[in-house]
Amino acid sequence: MIAPDKIEQLIDRFQFLEAKMSGGVSGDEIAALGREYAELRPVVEVMQRYKSLFAQIAEAEEMLKDPEMRALAEEELPQLREELEAVEAEVQLALLPKDAADARPALLEIRPGTGGDEAGLFAGDLLRMYQRYAEKQGWSFEIIEQSLSELGGIKEVVARIAGQGVFARLKYESGVHRVQRVPETESGGRTHTSAATVAVLPEAEDVDIQINPADLRIDTMRASGSGGQHVNTTDSAVRIVHVPTGIMVVSAEKSQHRNREIAMQVLKTRLFDMERQKADAERSADRKAQVGSGDRSERIRTYNFPQGRMTDHRINLTLYSLGQVMQGDLDEVIDALQSDAQAALLAELGA
Repeated sequence: MIAPDKIEQLIDRFQFLEAKMSGGVSGDEIAALGREYAELRPVVEVMQRYKSLFAQIAEAEEMLKDPEMRALAEEELPQLREELEAVEAEVQLALLPKDAADARPALLEIRPGTGGDEAGLFAGDLLRMYQRYAEKQGWSFEIIEQSLSELGGIKEVVARIAGQGVFARLKYESGVHRVQRVPETESGGRTHTSAATVAVLPEAEDVDIQINPADLRIDTMRASGSGGQHVNTTDSAVRIVHVPTGIMVVSAEKSQHRNREIAMQVLKTRLFDMERQKADAERSADRKAQVGSGDRSERIRTYNFPQGRMTDHRINLTLYSLGQVMQGDLDEVIDALQSDAQAALLAELGA
């Protein structure tokens, strides 16, 4: 049974937010209240269904005492109790601790691992897969830095994805993705194995990270040559090095001002991710195991093209729909990963 006090507290908070928002508040405050309101709304809706069913069961149990109503109550009670059990499970999930970053935009970073040119081509395939998934979700997808190989593969790419629940959905994609297929670069028709690393980081907000300007080394340079995002004839590219951590960020858009903005945002996001890891040792160990060094032995998922299957090794899920997956149909695997994470958290909390 769900604690009634907890339910009432959340419903009261939701009603307070509703009244506050309709009472006229400043722009900054309305944005913060709106985010909390949107997060609480589905939780409160399921709690109100729970309360309603609980009341209906109590009413039906009272009807058992009335000989004229007893038959009707005996017919209704099993169905009501079954519904209550299902809704109670929904309430337990709704009450699970939330990752504060779930609602944020995310930075997607993809780099080739083991496999040479083929790994770079596969990294490009993963980039297109996530672009298509973002499109299906109605999210925005902006490539903010990209370096290409001579064969058209990816040396490194960083993209910003924004929309509803972006990090909540994509955070499970961090890790080593392995591919088994006959490479375009292989004339003998042999199946090769290569890998690419994916990292999904929640975008930092200004209040998250304060950077001392003295800790930064900022250089401008000319973006040119094979593999660059484009050939640039002015010194507009920006490289920022955060000296205490050694993190280096490069942005090579056409505008130097825009490059500074992009590079600083990426730097803040990477520093924010480091802080999140420090704050949660368990998460840090998990992420290290998933992302690793790009070696094919440290994999979370395998894409086997000859057999048309995708296997996620964390939850032993195999789908024989690789073509659709590469077209961005990721909901089935992401839903399964979310359910597994929720089940683990429920078990941990003793629910």
